[in-house]
Amino acid sequence: MPHTLLITGPGGSGRTTVAAATAAAAARAGQRVLLLCAEDPWAAAGTPAPEGLRVARVDSGEEFRTELAALQERGATLLGMLGGTPLGAEELTELPGAEQFALLRGLRRAATAPATDLVVVDMPPLHQALTTLALPAQLRRYLARLLPAERQAARALRPVLAQLAGVPMPARWLYETAARWDEELAAVQAVVEAPTTRVRLVAEPGPAADAALRSATLGLALYEVPVHDLVANRLVPRDSADPWLAGLAARQAEYLARWGRDRPVVPLAHLGRDPGHPGELAGAEGLAPRLAPAPAARPGWPVEDRLAEDGVLVWAVPLPRAHKSELDLIRRGDELLLAVGPHRRTVSLPSALRRCTVSGAALTDGVLRVRFTPDPQLWPRAR
Repeated sequence: MPHTLLITGPGGSGRTTVAAATAAAAARAGQRVLLLCAEDPWAAAGTPAPEGLRVARVDSGEEFRTELAALQERGATLLGMLGGTPLGAEELTELPGAEQFALLRGLRRAATAPATDLVVVDMPPLHQALTTLALPAQLRRYLARLLPAERQAARALRPVLAQLAGVPMPARWLYETAARWDEELAAVQAVVEAPTTRVRLVAEPGPAADAALRSATLGLALYEVPVHDLVANRLVPRDSADPWLAGLAARQAEYLARWGRDRPVVPLAHLGRDPGHPGELAGAEGLAPRLAPAPAARPGWPVEDRLAEDGVLVWAVPLPRAHKSELDLIRRGDELLLAVGPHRRTVSLPSALRRCTVSGAALTDGVLRVRFTPDPQLWPRAR
């Protein structure tokens, strides 16, 4: 699987231009790059893309029409039984959310593209990008709950059940469709959770961007997607004689110093106008990402064994810059529901923690530590 760099940032931060400039810089550095985006910036500018760079467009409208037409064809028997009339291709217009699914399918295809070292993805703005990254795991969980695979084992009894209930039982195609969706979602989830996948944030230093980045950092930490670096875009000169520009530069420097404490920062100077081409960005050569060898898997959240000292196991969840007032957690069976601000995630407990009860939690130095006490009824007794 090639390295994947997901580019996102607050709306209006210039993330699309930075994504294209990142792909171009990586190609000029000798990497074989695939840029996944909605529009080809070089075609729009009427110039050829750099050597070693390929562009793959995400057409959400075409993706939606193709998928819905295929779904209608597979469910033709059920639609006929219900008296439904299939929609014609000319009637199909994409619905809200189609962009997210089209982007995920494009990401899945890009991850298996031959002769590719790096996939650069122009993601939506921050909040939508986070919900898109969380979508595969969430939908797989919903499918497993609503259409459990073990129900297929009872399909031989469906004719009998249909007679008893007086209504048709779910058709085989429904389970087959769910299995196909689960397979596709699993492939996308594998890309999102791969150790070679990272996020590059793009922001213009200021209070609004700082608040958006704090929320995004919490969401990325909750979903365990690592941040590669942050591109500080549209920086004004610090040595300007103009008092207004000097004040703006001082405020930008304040946020740059704060952001630099948490992650590497790549500065990009303000051009004084909107760039007409990705190659016009000042300092764009510094955007080529570092493709260091990735570990076999992401480390995950560590479980600290403190049974001997305190009689508990501690699950450490990094949540940088989180506040206690925006945290919530609920234990449900073998799962833990974690919420931080607008972000929510349901995670399966490690096997050792499933035999424990939650005895407390505390947020200290940007790490949520959840304490688990062994259940005497389930924990092996010491001799």
